[in-house]
Amino acid sequence: MAKSIVGVDIGGESIRGVEVLHPHRPEPVIQRVAEVPLPLGATKRGEVLEPNTIAATLRELWQVGRFRSKNVMLGVGNQRVLSRDLTVPKASLAQIRESLPFQVQDMLPVPVGDAILDFYPVSESTGPDGPVVHGLLVAAIKDAVLANVRAVQLAGLKPVGVDLIPFALTRVYLPAARSAGTHALVEIGGNTTTVIIASDGVPQFVRIIPTGGGDLTTALSTSLEIPVDQAEAVKRWIGMGANVQTPDDLRAAASIRERSGELLTSLRNTVSYFASTRPDVTVGSIVLAGGGAQLPGFAEALQTQTRIPVVLGDPFADAATARALRREDVTARGTSAAVAWGLAIGSTAA
Repeated sequence: MAKSIVGVDIGGESIRGVEVLHPHRPEPVIQRVAEVPLPLGATKRGEVLEPNTIAATLRELWQVGRFRSKNVMLGVGNQRVLSRDLTVPKASLAQIRESLPFQVQDMLPVPVGDAILDFYPVSESTGPDGPVVHGLLVAAIKDAVLANVRAVQLAGLKPVGVDLIPFALTRVYLPAARSAGTHALVEIGGNTTTVIIASDGVPQFVRIIPTGGGDLTTALSTSLEIPVDQAEAVKRWIGMGANVQTPDDLRAAASIRERSGELLTSLRNTVSYFASTRPDVTVGSIVLAGGGAQLPGFAEALQTQTRIPVVLGDPFADAATARALRREDVTARGTSAAVAWGLAIGSTAA
């Protein structure tokens, strides 16, 4: 049984890796953390387009990070992954998984044969026809998953598992030990925003919204007719309206508020939908994560929209690190390394 494993997050602009010692034990230890940029066009919205290019970048990641383990835990979670509530007759998990192709075709945007299906049990109850299991159906486009796996194999590494990125995020932002009750996690990435609602650390609900911080930057670039990199700097400085000093600043803030307003509405509606389907459950707080969570004024606006307390999450609050790894270096990578960290500690193959 291998002692360490590397969680790998293949993003739109870079690949992040976190090597963890004894990931299956109660107190896993972060050994090494690294990130390397990706060539333009190698991926699109988290999906590998050029496996050979990704393989070369993975080899570079191993050199930069000095990773020792070749065991890799991968994540999927872009728009080609679907998660839906599903209730099935009570049976063993193996039997439920075998029955999925016959039960969920109407829920999928593609033929069953083109998807990889899984079921994540959440709770049990008794229905009109007997005991049932409530849970989450997870369906991923097969080609998208296999492209990621192929890239890892081409790099000479060993993929030991593939996990849903929202589950990985829940492990590090909403662990049961410090997240009693029901809480929502909102992770704002470059192209998508993921909403996970968990009770006592167990995911109950997952939605992926096809809008992220990068879309906001692109809209601002178009509105102000400035380069994308300059628009990104303006966005981070002005945010929802802070630091406005000139007429151009006012135009930028108006553009940011307009596009952010669409995302805020989607988030409010998502949380409201969850609450309406579970009237006995109260969402105690919203934890913000991802690069987009740093937008000045966004947390306050989300709290106003939802009337739920909003806080910034810390994925490494409970993390133990190797002596050779400075704690501040890990914390500084927070949002970029969180997924890889969550993937590594979710492995059962290590």
